[in-house]
Amino acid sequence: MVRRGIRQILADEFNRATFGEARNAQEALDLVWKEPWDVVVLDITMPGRSGLEVLREIKKSKPKLPVLVLSMHPENQFAVRVLKRGASGYMTKESAAEELVGAIKKVLAGGRYVSTSLAEKLATYLATDTQKPPQELLSDREFQVLRLIASGKIVSEIAKDLSLSVKTISTYRTRILEKMGLRNNAELMHYAMQHQLVE
Repeated sequence: MVRRGIRQILADEFNRATFGEARNAQEALDLVWKEPWDVVVLDITMPGRSGLEVLREIKKSKPKLPVLVLSMHPENQFAVRVLKRGASGYMTKESAAEELVGAIKKVLAGGRYVSTSLAEKLATYLATDTQKPPQELLSDREFQVLRLIASGKIVSEIAKDLSLSVKTISTYRTRILEKMGLRNNAELMHYAMQHQLVE
């Protein structure tokens, strides 16, 4: 339903455009590799691999292709991370239709799109005397595991969700705790809630 709505909004504005839709990460990558698209609108949360991994693959194979990330997650969870990895913009799904159209036009013209509130966050983040928040030290996979632990999942559930071994997830968990200076899952969950890294 969300995909149909987005497509309709864009079709009304770009009436001669051709659209493609993907239900999961692999379909998205297949479409990107097959067709000469002008722009990709990408979700972070999708079946299969995470949107961050898909973004990395797109930027590796087609570095000039603009990718606008449209996500249900608040800006403070993913925005800086996706922009650092080459996305041309980040928007939440609550954004108005006109904002989406404006963002698409901006990235098609070679620009980057960020909301006013995100621009302020980025300015703070880039300030030289500002220390990076601990979660920014994590790799994309570590960040994904952090969010899953913080949402209350146990190691075996996370391993199953990500198609990885329990040992691998335990290693990620250990690295996350070390990098963030935390002692256990309770502290990790508290930190994630405090910094709005999970819903």
